[in-house]
Amino acid sequence: MKLVKSSWLERPPVLAFVLLIPTLVLVFGVLLYPILYTLWLSFTDLRLSAPSSGSFIGLGNYIEALKNPEFLAAMRRTVYFALVTVPVETVLGLVIALVLNQKFVGRGFVRGLVILPWALPYVVNGAMWKWIYNANYGALNALLHQLGLIEKYQIWLGNPRTAFALVMLANIWKETPVAAILIQAALQNISAELYEAARVDGAGVFRRFLHITLPLLRPVIAVTMVVKTVWALKEFDLIYVITQGGPANATSVATYYTYLNTFKFLRFGYGSALAFILVAVSLVIALLYVKIVSVEQA
Repeated sequence: MKLVKSSWLERPPVLAFVLLIPTLVLVFGVLLYPILYTLWLSFTDLRLSAPSSGSFIGLGNYIEALKNPEFLAAMRRTVYFALVTVPVETVLGLVIALVLNQKFVGRGFVRGLVILPWALPYVVNGAMWKWIYNANYGALNALLHQLGLIEKYQIWLGNPRTAFALVMLANIWKETPVAAILIQAALQNISAELYEAARVDGAGVFRRFLHITLPLLRPVIAVTMVVKTVWALKEFDLIYVITQGGPANATSVATYYTYLNTFKFLRFGYGSALAFILVAVSLVIALLYVKIVSVEQA
């Protein structure tokens, strides 16, 4: 009997499954179970402020969210935030990567400086930019005043338009190094022989970039844009630290609106539905990126 049991366990598929059981249990407990439980909550009216709540209401939370003008406005701001920051960060990352891919004195030191903004924690980064934008002693006001571009110090975060633009600027400063690192890694894998052959054929710098560099970088650029779009859609830390959704909800994006409803108003069912709507939007945008890249490569 023991011999039969031993031989059964020694089969590769069975042995592999047995060895994976601890990992599967960990993944289910840490990742899958919270997702499934949150999905269930999204179909309930659970409120911590109402002990008798928690009954099943179907798609009620989703319908309420899609009819709520505040949430729809927050989603529009979220999409606008992503449409502005992601292309700018990608283009700046490409330019920085092209520069860092050249040989010059102090290149290693410059590479270290480039990664510094991304290495800072989000809360520290947000606090730093909040000080820079401060209406009384901020570095932005001081610089513009010394250059003669403004006559008096401005309350930048008190204006809805400037507040949202400055939050996007802080995000661009924070996230551009990620694009630069990914693109530079791809640049280093491009064979120098391709450029040498193109140079022999008389191709200039622009034509070499257009016909060699850019096509070979297209996959990594697509991956970068997918990752950064997902990050932009879930941006919360900077907004929470710098503006807390103000002024007049001008910087209240979908994640901040979800945070308010979930942890301030204690509407856990409604907040769970908001979170899954945002996940669905992120998934659709990511699939569109992948589809576009697949069509271009075909």
